[in-house]
Amino acid sequence: MRNEQIFSVHGDAELLARAGHLFESARTEFLCAARDLATWAQPEARTAVAQRMHSGQSPEFVTRKLLSPVALTEEASRAHVRLVLGHGAQVRITDAALPHETIIIDRRVMILAGRDSPSGREYSVTTSKNMIDGVHSLFDAMWHQSTDYDTYLATDTPHLAPESRRILEALSTGLTDATAARQLGVSLRTYRRRVADLLVTLQAASRFQAGLRAGELGLPGRASR
Repeated sequence: MRNEQIFSVHGDAELLARAGHLFESARTEFLCAARDLATWAQPEARTAVAQRMHSGQSPEFVTRKLLSPVALTEEASRAHVRLVLGHGAQVRITDAALPHETIIIDRRVMILAGRDSPSGREYSVTTSKNMIDGVHSLFDAMWHQSTDYDTYLATDTPHLAPESRRILEALSTGLTDATAARQLGVSLRTYRRRVADLLVTLQAASRFQAGLRAGELGLPGRASR
C-alpha cells in the first residue's frame, strides 16, 4: 500500500472480507496487545485469521502478544496462550491498561478493535506510518516493562497447604470421593467441601480444569503426570 489509508468495518466477517489479505501479507512481525482474548466473536474468525497469518512466513517471523492478567482467568484463554507459545510466539503479561485488541503487522498495517455492538464489533484499519510508529513505540515500551508468561505464572502460583496438595494428588489418581476421603481421614462431606475450596483457589471451574491449572503451575495433579 503506497497511499495511507484508514477505514472502519463492523463485525468479523466484514473485517476478513476487506482486510483478510493483510494478515496473509504478514512476513516479518505480528504484534498484538489485548486486554482479553474475546475480541473475535466467532471462533471460526479467529481460526481463519490464524491460518492466514501463518501462511508464507519466514523462519525469522516474530509474533509478540502482550496481554493483561484478565486474559488468563479462563481455562480456554490459557489453552489459547499455550497454543500460540507452541507455535513460537512470545507472550508477556502487563498490569497496564490495554485496549480490547490492537494488532500491528510488519509495521505497515494496524488494526484497532473497538467495543462490541449489536451490529458486531467495530474495527479501524490504518496504514498511516505516523500512527503505526507511535503505537509501535508504545508497545515496545510496555513490552520491556512487562513480565514473561512463564515468570508470571511462577509468581502467580497460589499457596497450597499440605492438605490441599494431598487432595489435589487424590484427584489426580481417579479415586472416588468416598475412597479419597477415607484415605485422607476426613468425612465425605468435608472432603467435597475442601475440593470445592481448592477449585476456587486454582480459579478452576471443574476438577479437570484444576488438574490442568495445577500442571501449568508445576503443582501435583493430573496434568503434571
